[in-house]
Amino acid sequence: MTESAILGPVPKLPSLRTVINRLATSVALGATLTVLIMAGSDHWVRETAAGHVHDLDSVPPAPVALVLGAQVDPNGSPSPFLAARLEVARQLLEAGKIKAILVSGDHGEWRYNEPGAMLRWLVDHGVPSERVVLDHAGFDTYDSCSRAHRVFGVDRAIVVTQNFHLPRAVALCRTLGIDATGVGDDSVRVYRTVWLRGELREQGAAVKAAADVLSQRDPVFLGRHETGVETAVNTN
Repeated sequence: MTESAILGPVPKLPSLRTVINRLATSVALGATLTVLIMAGSDHWVRETAAGHVHDLDSVPPAPVALVLGAQVDPNGSPSPFLAARLEVARQLLEAGKIKAILVSGDHGEWRYNEPGAMLRWLVDHGVPSERVVLDHAGFDTYDSCSRAHRVFGVDRAIVVTQNFHLPRAVALCRTLGIDATGVGDDSVRVYRTVWLRGELREQGAAVKAAADVLSQRDPVFLGRHETGVETAVNTN
């Protein structure tokens, strides 16, 4: 008995053209799906934030401003982007739009402390320390918004960040239980390369935000309820 009779007919391999066509179809489908996911996430962000983004003069008052963290330089000073956010919060307090400032940022390593740098900047610029509350576990925008509501009991707030980031921040906070409005900064647009990088990053960041909301994940660190915001808001 021959080997072919034992093993049966040898299957015919697809041609190189067939393989290429199948690969091209898979790539096209993947690219289309990616575009649809990005477009859908961006639409959710824009629609959720629509009507809730203001300038400093027109934003309705709220008990607290939530200032989202950003890079702190090696010398412990806030980067220009973070300092600009803090200046917006300082002006909101000065204008009587808010009573307290919740600074939320990354303090995952003891040598890198965004909330601490934010507090020092605010105090150095005339903000009473008793008006500032620190969230040391705001590792990303989702965590900052979730913890503001679940840990610090914030139900209504003005979110402060750069304009390119603001719609996503407002959308996340509103979806996570905070009646949030937002005031953005564009004074650091002069740093064109960094600003453009931030704008481009928002495309992918919107997808992550939508995925976080759909997953209903807990923040990296939740912890017990903290009364710092309540105390700061009620300080005379």
